[in-house]
Amino acid sequence: MKVLHTEKAPAAIGPYSQAIEANGMVFASGQIPLDPATGEVVEGGIKEQTRQALTNAAGVMEAAGLTLANVVKTTVFMADMNDFAAMNEVYSTFFSEPFPARSAVAVKALPKGVLVEVECIAIK
Repeated sequence: MKVLHTEKAPAAIGPYSQAIEANGMVFASGQIPLDPATGEVVEGGIKEQTRQALTNAAGVMEAAGLTLANVVKTTVFMADMNDFAAMNEVYSTFFSEPFPARSAVAVKALPKGVLVEVECIAIK
C-alpha cells in the first residue's frame, strides 16, 4: 500500500490520505472544490465547484502517474439534486468514452458547506 499526496489538490482536512494506491488500483478520497493554493472554497455555483473538484481529482490522479482516463468509478455527492444537470454538464468535459461507472447522490450536507464532492477509483 502506498500513500499518495500532491500539492495540486487540497491537503486532507482530517485523518485520511488524499489517495491510496494498492494492487494496481488508486482509491482517491472525495475532492471538494477547494483551491489548493488558498485552501478556500472556489467562488461560484455548482458548475464552478464541480470544475474545481474534478481539477483536484485530476491532480490526485497525476500524483499516481495517471489521468482521469484511468478512472473506472466515480461517486458524486451533491447538496442538492436539482444541480444534477449543471454538474453533469461540467462533469462531461472531464471524461470521455468509455465513461467511468458513476453514482450520484444527494446528501444532507458536505464539508465546508460546498455543493459537490467527487471521489474516484482508478486502475493503472
